[in-house]
Amino acid sequence: MIRRVVWERGYTLVLWLALPLVLARLYWRARSEPGYARHIAERFGKYRARPRKPVIWVHAVSVGEVRAAQPLIRLLAGRHPECEILITQMTAAGRETAQRLFAGQATLVYLPYDYPFAVKRFLAHFRPCLGVLMETEIWFNLVRACARFGVPLLLANARLSEKSARGYASVAPLTREALGRLSGVAAQTEADAQRLARLGARAVEVTGNLKFDVAQAAQAPVLAAQFRHRYGTRPVLLAASTREGEEALLLDALAAQPLAGALLVIVPRHPQRFAQVARLLEQRGIAFVRRSDEAPVPAGCGVALGDSLGEMSAYYAACDVALIGGSLLPYGAQNLIEACAAGVPVLIGPSTYNFALAAAQAVQSGAACAVASAAHAVGEAQRLLGDEAARKAMSAAGLAFCAAHRGASERTAAICDRLLAT
Repeated sequence: MIRRVVWERGYTLVLWLALPLVLARLYWRARSEPGYARHIAERFGKYRARPRKPVIWVHAVSVGEVRAAQPLIRLLAGRHPECEILITQMTAAGRETAQRLFAGQATLVYLPYDYPFAVKRFLAHFRPCLGVLMETEIWFNLVRACARFGVPLLLANARLSEKSARGYASVAPLTREALGRLSGVAAQTEADAQRLARLGARAVEVTGNLKFDVAQAAQAPVLAAQFRHRYGTRPVLLAASTREGEEALLLDALAAQPLAGALLVIVPRHPQRFAQVARLLEQRGIAFVRRSDEAPVPAGCGVALGDSLGEMSAYYAACDVALIGGSLLPYGAQNLIEACAAGVPVLIGPSTYNFALAAAQAVQSGAACAVASAAHAVGEAQRLLGDEAARKAMSAAGLAFCAAHRGASERTAAICDRLLAT
């Protein structure tokens, strides 16, 4: 008991000591993403509009989690019309995505930083009857405060890589207490469930990955047709959700092995990197057209820069082969499920720990091709762009792969129903 209290107080002390850095980071991020300069009071538990009905609260930290939560939120709203939906985020891009998907259908605010006074204000203001934390958003003071306010918490679409598990194990007293206070855990895979249980989680169920249930954005087909018109008749290789350092690797590989007659579309994962990737292309003397230019890509231009948010479905629908970002360098890969669901042949690099099972299953099913490096990816892209039959086979395999793994939202919603009924 004494040891746990020491850990709790030490954790909160570190948060207070880090406050100047937290505020400095907000200021720094606001320079490239103005959304970080707005609603700052919410990050410390101060809110305006009060709920008029009981609240079901879903925390989805950023863009990927907001989109993954979409089918579950739709189910909860339909099953519980007596409640209103509150969706919290931590990133400006996540809030922008939530606004686009749920404007007028849910209350959207930032989750406060994990200071005891701030989370207490948040809970006292909204008084949620259920909290759903997407993926692995475990904030120790928040979880403890929810227990004191009597708010049942479900960790949904939960995933925990071995690397993350080691990190949580390094603060074992805090982790064990927080996971033990959760009312339920809906894990993506059996491996995730075992790692979470080993760290102290109880009532763990394997429900699958909610991302298989995410529907294509309604505007995607029209936008994809516009993209295709701008790209012309060339085959298109999409580098989707690339992370820092990967664009340089890919450009080096293409310099050594050009994709004759093909267009490379690069869509960086984070909006603050749009300008950075543009500078990289300029420094290398590579002609490119920005998505924000709303202009056709000239025949002599080999690169298009996707400097937009929330349009990945359209990018996938407008390409012939997709390379999944975050997989060439040790970032754990971005979401390959969305590409498979769009029927796009997928190339995925060696770093896949964020989607380890899905990546392995996609490769096994023939929906994806594993590549060891950027050079290998370019070689496979060249092969696929020249082989329509192979692309069609991978497309069909991707659609079948996704269809076979749907249903996580229904299983997770059933757990929410049980928690609301208790």
